[in-house]
Amino acid sequence: MARSKKVKLATRKEIEEIKKLLLEHYPDSVTELHYRNLYELLVSVMLSAQCTDKRVNIITPALFEKYPDPAALAQADVEEVKALIRTCSFFNNKAKNLVAMAKMVMERYGGEIPLDEKELIKLPGVGQKTAHVVLIEYTGANLMAVDTHVFRVAHRLGLSDATTAKGTEEDLVRKFKTDLHRLHQAMVLFGRYICKAVKPECDKCFLTQYCKSKESFKAK
Repeated sequence: MARSKKVKLATRKEIEEIKKLLLEHYPDSVTELHYRNLYELLVSVMLSAQCTDKRVNIITPALFEKYPDPAALAQADVEEVKALIRTCSFFNNKAKNLVAMAKMVMERYGGEIPLDEKELIKLPGVGQKTAHVVLIEYTGANLMAVDTHVFRVAHRLGLSDATTAKGTEEDLVRKFKTDLHRLHQAMVLFGRYICKAVKPECDKCFLTQYCKSKESFKAK
């Protein structure tokens, strides 16, 4: 996610307008991952790392049918889990982490997935970004999570010039302050369908006037 090119940062007024427009265009934005409960959400988010939501949604029905809760997953054979998620990126490590996560949930948390950031991060395979996405989606927590879409959008709009996801998250939290859970998902959807990494659809963009990269796209 590192950048070498200096980013022209947005002004306070531009930040407020960007925030307003994102919330207006994505008023009820939620994750595109399919889940029915906290357990399924956590598993889906863990699987979505370096993998598309579309692919995860194809994988999870069979996975959840065989392992419907943490108790079942904690008893799973890792090789069988691998077979169910093998079309997902990094499926070997993800399978190991899923089973280890479920075992810890059963042993340390009595089968209940903790809705606390510090406790979530203790679970195998759950980093800060995963914990934030789960809390944003399930509780509406005022948190920001930075994936490749959010990182790209933040830099193209001059909301951050940080070279890491963590630094970008800190910039967005400081500049937006409120409605972070809605803004996170809005930026994900905006980056996924309009402000794409390759061939962004600038003609459909409602933030063109605030884009710091539009000239580079025109030149291509």
